[in-house]
Amino acid sequence: MRLHPGPYEEVARIDIQLDIEGTEGWRIVRVGGEVDLFTAPKLKEGILDLLNGGVTKLVVDLEKVDFMDSTGLGVLVGALRRLKERDGTLSLVCPQGPVLRVLEVTGLSKVFDIHDTVGDATG
Repeated sequence: MRLHPGPYEEVARIDIQLDIEGTEGWRIVRVGGEVDLFTAPKLKEGILDLLNGGVTKLVVDLEKVDFMDSTGLGVLVGALRRLKERDGTLSLVCPQGPVLRVLEVTGLSKVFDIHDTVGDATG
């Protein structure tokens, strides 16, 4: 019997929040929290459900994301690839903050269509 947990047993997990809405032919996925190894599968599942349902115009609003690692970036790149295969569109809303910095450092800011607001992305 162990009285004290090991260093990896007490990991505080911050969940991800996903809200999906639609406007004028677009589907908007509003994401909040952290997108990392633990939470990225939930984002991937939400996006895949939309794509499998026939969505071809998607906005992922990352304004309320505090942190994103390479797993989250991989989900976004995969979604972009799938949408391009269907002649679809993926736009990101990421006006400032840590996620925009990650996109810029990785060069993905040149790959994605990035906007300051959802209105800019869908307009």
